[in-house]
Amino acid sequence: MAHIPSGDTAALELLRFEEALQQSQQPREDYDVSRWLYVPNTYSEYRYILGTRGKKPLICMGINPSTAAPDDLDNTLKSVQRIALANGFDSFLMFNVYAQRATDPDSMEKECNAALHQENLAAFRYLLELHPQPSVWAAWGAIIEKRGYLRHCLLDQIRLSRQYGATWYTAGPISKKGHPHHPLYLRKDAALDPFDPERYCQEILGG
Repeated sequence: MAHIPSGDTAALELLRFEEALQQSQQPREDYDVSRWLYVPNTYSEYRYILGTRGKKPLICMGINPSTAAPDDLDNTLKSVQRIALANGFDSFLMFNVYAQRATDPDSMEKECNAALHQENLAAFRYLLELHPQPSVWAAWGAIIEKRGYLRHCLLDQIRLSRQYGATWYTAGPISKKGHPHHPLYLRKDAALDPFDPERYCQEILGG
């Protein structure tokens, strides 16, 4: 299923992360909220978090959300889940540099919605607080080149992660341009390797 944005997210009345999180904890008929974390908990033009609940989660950071939902993962998130489990984690939490849902990254809005970015940062802070030693998997691929604002969003997220002592990883080969590998087409038992996000931003993204 494809998702083409209906327009810029600035025209939307955004559901703040804290309110969306509270709603996600209420019982649902369409999925088990004790197993899944889905914020917001209904399909919309944006998504802050999708993943499984556990005591040792792996935070996977992509670029922007797909059409995946609880009990209906796409191939990318199926790969994320397999690799998380293969590397000793009991759950995965999919987060994205930018929260606008668009199947084709070329459809992402041209300008950053500062309000959406701030709510997305609040979501990332929540994920980082779930475990005393958070682990973040850089998995955005070369798609980060699609919009100039993605670099600035990522820098904010890296700074926030350092406040929580997060350890960063990649999986699979780094691209010729120096970008971390996208989760698709990785071996199901692909190992996580150390990743230096600050060095990446300075050497690859230019600042």
